[in-house]
Amino acid sequence: MFIWLGKRLIVYTSVMTSDQRIAGIELGGTKVICGIATAAGEVLQRTRIPTRGPEETLLDIRNWLQPRLDVASGLGIASFGPIHVDPASPRYGHIGATPKTAWRDFDLLRAIREWTTLPSALDTDVNAAALAEIRWGAAHGHDNVVYVTVGTGIGGGIVANGRAVHGLMHPEIGHMKPRRLPDDDFDGMCPFHGDCFEGLAAGPAIRARWGKPLNELPADHPAFAMEADYLGQLAVNLLLTASPTKLIFGGGVMNTTELLPMIRNAAARHLNDYLDLTDPAGEPRELIVTPGLESNAGLLGAVALAIDAS
Repeated sequence: MFIWLGKRLIVYTSVMTSDQRIAGIELGGTKVICGIATAAGEVLQRTRIPTRGPEETLLDIRNWLQPRLDVASGLGIASFGPIHVDPASPRYGHIGATPKTAWRDFDLLRAIREWTTLPSALDTDVNAAALAEIRWGAAHGHDNVVYVTVGTGIGGGIVANGRAVHGLMHPEIGHMKPRRLPDDDFDGMCPFHGDCFEGLAAGPAIRARWGKPLNELPADHPAFAMEADYLGQLAVNLLLTASPTKLIFGGGVMNTTELLPMIRNAAARHLNDYLDLTDPAGEPRELIVTPGLESNAGLLGAVALAIDAS
């Protein structure tokens, strides 16, 4: 597939044909989505499994997916992090220092490869979702993209020049520190950093502050302004560092539709006209958006990983 970007040409190369079947696993903090899709991004089958301990969760994944693998040409695994994503590392495929203590140091890739010999590819769920949104979704035609998920935690995937960013590990943007709001004395929920973005603005922090998730609070509740300010700060940090042309906010917290315009307004306020957020015609850019693939972003991200590895 070829995509023109001005004078640039992005080339997606794959030996797979568009009708080939790919298996995908999106392993999230609260749920797992398993599915079969075509290499053209059409989801054919999918199921949802609750994330529990590694053994129980992997058994459920195996029981659903293994009987369907005879039609698949590859397997993509998009996992919550931190996870070791360097194939040269002896810890490749191991979960890292996650707050989900039962999963720490779990060898996810080995556990899956014990019951399938399909060619497999692994990355974080948010890196994978960013790649899927570039290929089929809200970032189609862009090659510098950040995908943020706000749910059980806050994670971020960064794609630069069409490639997912890896280095010392992978982006862990939820653990950056925000500027605390003057009236916010909440300690934060992160077991490592307390009041990082994840500790202050992920789903568990919202529930701990207010007793309910955001979507059960009235739209004029102060939780919305606080959440929008912290996520607006996060957006500014990402715009000024990764310089994406699309910044996608997904995850369960973002299902509250009133939140996105508030994040845009908060980001603009914090930027204070430092960036020109208009397009060449002088119109406002649709820069901060929600996923075009909606609830399939993570699953199709896993599929995209398998396609790119083929």
